[in-house]
Amino acid sequence: MDALSSTNRPAAQIAVAGKARFGNDLPLALIAGPCALESRAHALEMASALKEIAGRLGIGLVYKTSFDKANRTSAASARGLGLEAALPIFAEIRSSLGVPVLTDVHESGQCALVAQAVDVLQIPAFLCRQTDLLLAAAATGRVINVKKGQFLAPWDMVNVVDKITKAGNAHVLVTERGVSFGYNTLVSDMRALPILKRATRAPVIFDATHSVQQPGGQGTSSGGEREFVPVLARAAVAVGVAGVFIETHQDPDAAPSDGPNMMPLKEMEALLRHLMQFDKLAKKIAM
Repeated sequence: MDALSSTNRPAAQIAVAGKARFGNDLPLALIAGPCALESRAHALEMASALKEIAGRLGIGLVYKTSFDKANRTSAASARGLGLEAALPIFAEIRSSLGVPVLTDVHESGQCALVAQAVDVLQIPAFLCRQTDLLLAAAATGRVINVKKGQFLAPWDMVNVVDKITKAGNAHVLVTERGVSFGYNTLVSDMRALPILKRATRAPVIFDATHSVQQPGGQGTSSGGEREFVPVLARAAVAVGVAGVFIETHQDPDAAPSDGPNMMPLKEMEALLRHLMQFDKLAKKIAM
């Protein structure tokens, strides 16, 4: 039977990756890490630091990083370590630190290989309508985090999620990361968060760092307005979400990718403490 014509399964209301649980009515969970995988040593250092922060706060953590930045603004931009070098690093983070890992996939042929080393496959926003990629990701049985395209309305994500669930995988997260608004500008419509919940029934994540990105804003690279990450994160958590996605780095200005919109690692714990307070109040009021 063709995957798209098989029995429909609604998205699961709770998605689990390692010890992290994502649900719109559950306490806030976190997806965090540097934009690009730089080295084994850097990845282990960052994952260890985030694990310590998450442990102190009691927040569920999924470590995020990308082995290939396949959608860089310029062909001259560094793309990352690549798939072959990345997989052992991902596996080591999971085995030595006990931290679940999320990474992007860009081609159907990558999905099965990547799924052997990570807990969550992420579909980039620009690729969220690519049917073959969605079906290949779904077939792995891993949690699938789909970023809503900058060109889509929130209700359009119903069709995206349906492609995955009709292929037999109910473990879907949907991530809001802003919508295109003029040149080099994104805007976050907070109405999208409850609409995504209602329309897809999947746990909703808010990407606070890519929402302040300025695509192509620096000519050969993207810019960003890091100062507004906490502002948008607080707004989204006050509306009510299952989790937040925050890229972070110990020295964002020296990072090879997305530095202008990444949060400094030293500021993460204080921000997360505030977000958890907002989350507790928002979900108490909603009960």
